Amino acid sequence: MGKYTKLKIFLIFFPLFLFSIDNQKLLDCYEIFAQKKAELEAEAEKILEQKEALEALKNTYMALIKKKEQKLLQKEKEINATLKKIELEKKEIQKLIEENRKILDEIKKAKLDKVAQSYAKMRAKNAAEILSNMPQKDALTILQKLQPKTISKIFAKMDPKKAALLSEQLLKIKEKNESSASP
Repeated sequence: MGKYTKLKIFLIFFPLFLFSIDNQKLLDCYEIFAQKKAELEAEAEKILEQKEALEALKNTYMALIKKKEQKLLQKEKEINATLKKIELEKKEIQKLIEENRKILDEIKKAKLDKVAQSYAKMRAKNAAEILSNMPQKDALTILQKLQPKTISKIFAKMDPKKAALLSEQLLKIKEKNESSASP
C-alpha cells in the first residue's frame, strides 16, 4: 500500500473514529438530558399538584368565609328585627304607662275630691280636729280642694298655731302655683 492509500484510509476512518467517540459522548448527553428532563417533569408535576391543592384549599376557605358572612348577615338582620320589635314594644309600654299614669291621676283627683267633699260637709270642729292630727302634707292637700269659706270655718275651730302654720303653707303653695302658671 502506498503512502497515499494509507493516508486515504486514515482520513476515511479517522473521522469515523472521532464520530464514534463524539457519538458516544452525544449519547451520554442525551441520556443526561433525558434524566434531567424526567426530573424536571416530575418536579413540575409535583408543583402542579401543590398548586391545585393550594387552589382547592383557597376555594374551600373562600366558600367557608362566604358562608360565615351569610350567617353573620342573617344574624345581623335577626338582631335588627329584634331591636326594632323591642323599640316598638318599648314605645307601646311607655304609652301604656302614660295612659295608666293619667288614669291614676284621675283616680287620685276623684278620690281627693270625694275626701274634700266629705270635709266640706263635716262640722268645722270635727274637720279641724282631724286635719290637726294628720300629717301636714295631707292636710294641705285636702285644704287646697276646699272653698275659702269652708277653710276659714275649719281654721276658726283649730289651734291658732296650727291654723297659722297651715295658712302660711297654703299661701306658699298658691304663690308657687301662680308663678309656675305665668311665664
